[in-house]
Amino acid sequence: MLTILFDFGAKAALQPRSAPEPAGELQGLPRLLGRFGNFEIRLAVTRKDVRRAQRLRYRVFYEEGAATAQGLTALMRRDICRFDDFCDHLLVFDMAARNSLGHARPKLVGTYRLLRRAVAERHGGFYSQSEFDIAPLLARHGNKDFLELGRSCVDAGYRTKRVIELLWRGLWIYAKHYRVDVLIGCASLPGANPLALALPLSFLHHQASAGAEWQAAPRNGRFVPMGILDASAIDMRKAVASLPPLVKAYLRVGAKFSDGAVIDRQFGTVDVFTVMPLTEIEPRYIAYFGSPADLKESAAA
Repeated sequence: MLTILFDFGAKAALQPRSAPEPAGELQGLPRLLGRFGNFEIRLAVTRKDVRRAQRLRYRVFYEEGAATAQGLTALMRRDICRFDDFCDHLLVFDMAARNSLGHARPKLVGTYRLLRRAVAERHGGFYSQSEFDIAPLLARHGNKDFLELGRSCVDAGYRTKRVIELLWRGLWIYAKHYRVDVLIGCASLPGANPLALALPLSFLHHQASAGAEWQAAPRNGRFVPMGILDASAIDMRKAVASLPPLVKAYLRVGAKFSDGAVIDRQFGTVDVFTVMPLTEIEPRYIAYFGSPADLKESAAA
């Protein structure tokens, strides 16, 4: 599945409910999280908001990407997934956009789905658990708050630093507000043939593998080896260039990856489990977006 920034979490062929429920409770977060030029980043608060996100995801994942639509997704031309009912959704709008008649109409150009551990536990778990056995990871860190990231995409005409950075800022505000400790999810490499992805998979295996404390293994029968090439055979420059933008983005901030991948046949991707403890994020990014403790004081004020 082609994604632009963060592709953590859900990509599913799950049977949806007839209509999404309202977005999750914001618990003190304002709907509008920030502005940058003509763009605003908001949290979804209505079913209409979620449907707009689903339509954008459909265009990116199914019309532009290699995903195969099934069931209501094909019928409604929306990327419908049951996880949408209880997740929170970040939305980036171009407030200067106009419709075909030339009338001003804000346009949704980016979205990002967020699932907190407490919410996941009330609804049967994280989406990542459909591909990776993350129960041991969660048990090892029972006192930490995990946030699963997924369904990130940006409209083809808006894949700029400004929009991508606004998504990241929205995520950071959200994570700080809920005192998140660890970001997790599934990052996708386009194509379902691991041999064709030998270079990027091997690079992640040798250069960015998570330590034992943070590992999550593919579920039984789904393990795909990542160390296809020897470390000595990897051209580092070519390897980095072969990575999707989302994986590069997470490498830059210090993400680590699973030892073993999973093939997602419906979306035509090879997925790797990704983990980012916020305390281990590169200091230059913490300095730019703010430390994880920043919002604790402001939330209490």
